[in-house]
Formats: sequence, C-alpha cells, structure tokens
Amino acid sequence: MTAGSGDSQRAADRIRAFEQAGSAEELVVATRRLIACDDPLATVPHLVRVLGFNNPGAAVAAVDGLIALGPAAVGPLLANLDAHNYGARAWAVRALAGIGDTRGLDVLEDALATDVGPSVRRAAARGLGALRLETLPEEERELLRERCLGALESGRTDGEWVVRYAVAVGFEGLALPLLPAHPHSDRAEANLAHLLDPEREATLVVRLRAGVALKRLNAR
Repeated sequence: MTAGSGDSQRAADRIRAFEQAGSAEELVVATRRLIACDDPLATVPHLVRVLGFNNPGAAVAAVDGLIALGPAAVGPLLANLDAHNYGARAWAVRALAGIGDTRGLDVLEDALATDVGPSVRRAAARGLGALRLETLPEEERELLRERCLGALESGRTDGEWVVRYAVAVGFEGLALPLLPAHPHSDRAEANLAHLLDPEREATLVVRLRAGVALKRLNAR
C-alpha cells in the first residue's frame, strides 16, 4: 500500500526527530516512533543505521521494527553489513534470523560457525530453523534445507549450551513441516537424538529441549 501525503509528512517529521535526537534516551524514543510510522518503508535506512550505534535499547527497537517489515528490510540489511562494526553485524544477524528470508542464509551460516557472541550464534541457529521455504520450488527447498541441516550439525557441538539449545529448536523447525519419512526429517531427528543422549550432551536443559522437539515431531 502506498503511503498518502499525510502519512509521508508524519514519517518525515519522525525521521527529523530521529536525526535530531540528542541523547541515548531520546534516540530510543525516536526509534520506537519510527517503528510506528504510517510509512514504514521510509524508515528502513534509519532503522538499519541504528544497529551501528552504541545504544542497545534503540537497537532492540530497530530489530523489532525491521523484523515487522519483513522481506522489505532484507536488502538494506545485507547492503549495510559492516565487517568492521561487530555490534551492527550482530544486531543485523538477529534481524535476519527473525525475518526468515532465504537471502539471509549466508549470513546466518557464517554467524553460527564463526561469531564470537553466543547470543548471536543462538539467534543464527534459531533462524536457520525458521527460514521461509514454503514458496520456493521443491528442488531449491531441498538444497537450502540441506545447507541449514549442515550448519546446525556443526553447531550441535558448540561450546555454549544456549547455542546447542537453539540448535535443537532449529532442527525441530526444519523438520516439522516435513512428512515423517522425509530424509531431512530423519536426519534432524537423528541429531536431536544425539542432543538427547546424556553421554554426548552434558547439559540437562538441552537434553530436555531435544526431547520436546522429538515428541512434537513424533506427534505429526
């Protein structure tokens, strides 16, 4: 839907207030007002900029807004990934994971494999299990799911339990839409069984989450 002139003017006013924010608190408020804008597409570049500021409150609000915008936010996020600004990249990973667009797959794979932050690796693992594959041709779905499974299998041995917990969530998310006899479902269940095994997974909460995932998959 195209924004009307009144919506565009209100968006311009909120963008101006964002640009003129003079404190961390004002920036958080201005970012939240951008999210509620009647012309949300006009705010995307500004929300992406927020990810690079040293303001976690504003970044959280910006991530929420970008996720709500969905696929329209993916291009600007990918175009502005900054390898030299760890904070901006970490927040962008969270946004891409929440959006679930397949264009973010490369970033999610790399984040789960290499990011130094457990919370970022956790977000990437969840995102790999929640990519929106349903509208793609079957062959492409199979290839992308194969990549997600491979990335999650590598993350299964992550040194942080919060990441392994998210990996269990990711395996469940990948397998739930599939028929029980699908090879990818079998592979996801085998990995969940690994995470359920106390001889191979020491953390109880991870084993419990893997067990929940297996029960849900068995109930399909």
